[in-house]
Amino acid sequence: MSGYAIEFDITSFYSIPTRRIFRDREKIAKMTDSPDTEQFNADELEAPTWLNAQFIGEVLRAYEKSPDLKVNDLKITPASAQGDHYASVMFRATAEYTTSKGTFSKPLIIKTMPEQEGHKKDMLSESHLFATEIGAYTKALPEFERILREAGDNTKLYVPCIYHSLEPRQVMIFEDLVPQGYTVIRNRPVKLEELKKVFSKLAKWHAVSMKVMNEQPEFLKEFQYGLIDMPALMTDPMVTGGMDDFITLLKTIPELTKYKPYFEKIKVDYLQRMTDVLQEYRKNYQSDGYYVMCHGDFHLRNMMFKGDEDVMFVDFQICNLCPITIDLIYSIYMLMEPEQRWDLGKDLINYYFSVLEDTLKKVGYKGVMPTQNGLWKQIFRHKYFDFFLMSTFFPMILAVKANELKMNDIIQDPEARKKAYFFDFIVKDIKKLLSKFEETGYFKDL
Repeated sequence: MSGYAIEFDITSFYSIPTRRIFRDREKIAKMTDSPDTEQFNADELEAPTWLNAQFIGEVLRAYEKSPDLKVNDLKITPASAQGDHYASVMFRATAEYTTSKGTFSKPLIIKTMPEQEGHKKDMLSESHLFATEIGAYTKALPEFERILREAGDNTKLYVPCIYHSLEPRQVMIFEDLVPQGYTVIRNRPVKLEELKKVFSKLAKWHAVSMKVMNEQPEFLKEFQYGLIDMPALMTDPMVTGGMDDFITLLKTIPELTKYKPYFEKIKVDYLQRMTDVLQEYRKNYQSDGYYVMCHGDFHLRNMMFKGDEDVMFVDFQICNLCPITIDLIYSIYMLMEPEQRWDLGKDLINYYFSVLEDTLKKVGYKGVMPTQNGLWKQIFRHKYFDFFLMSTFFPMILAVKANELKMNDIIQDPEARKKAYFFDFIVKDIKKLLSKFEETGYFKDL
């Protein structure tokens, strides 16, 4: 029956029909912004039983402040493609409902934790992901926008969250951006002008967070859980095996063998050195450091573009207070196109700094102003984050982005991970980056 419709009501369980349209790939493609229906995450092909018209009706009655609201129909499909995310399960829903004012339709995105047994649930079940994201949407980002508005800047930093809970289950519900004209960039390079919009918005977010951290140091204190604080991540083979696979690549490609001694030398402690970078704000605060509330997972699939008008960041699950360099270094490997990456993002990061500096002045930042030279010194100081990303996450995410491998295979299959390092386009990228590392002095004093 694969590829054909399996569509049914669960009216035998609930008085209001809920249609879960999961197997008809043509229908899913029409209802989502993903053109490749083969790429849906397996755990998003069937919604949990609690996600039904009764539940959505309760949510909408509270959100619309309309006690008489009645959901007449609810369609649920997968919300995203493989590679868009891993740390949650997401569904797209369209609720048809009536109130005393008439009949309406509301497109929604529902985000929840994995319920199927397996690697994904094991890795994420004890994490702080949802508490962090709820805090970002309900506390931090609204305050950041308020400060920008007072300074005359109408930049929108987040999409409204219409419902959230941690008990009895972790759930967040948002307005769906797709009907508003926003899409995820998948099967084409991201354009320079689009990247500039991304870095402009990031700079404004970072600038306002610097102001808040300077003037209200306790306000963002709860945002302490970053990538490194996901309980099962740092012991997962995907992370611990990355450097071995990378060194195998260096041994195999003649042009890269000269770099092998550097990475063999740092292999013993590079993960701890990378951890020290990520936790510097909390555990080794530097008086000359620049610290912000960062996004933490700043890659292309965590943003949606509305043509040339706007970009909206999503997925704030590992927002945390940390060095300003974290989002910037991460973006080099996980966001930029090769022509920007091969110069370690110099032009885009300098553009970002110009917006950061301008925004700090506009919002009345009272701390010591950062300098462009100081920013690049800190990027250099945090080079172990580069070493980690290039040796571990970068080959994997590039292979997924190029549709050569699936995210689930990358995460769970060691042979798939080994394969990722040897695609020609990845080898070319790594050659360029290692040459730039050498030119910049990254290998000195290891």
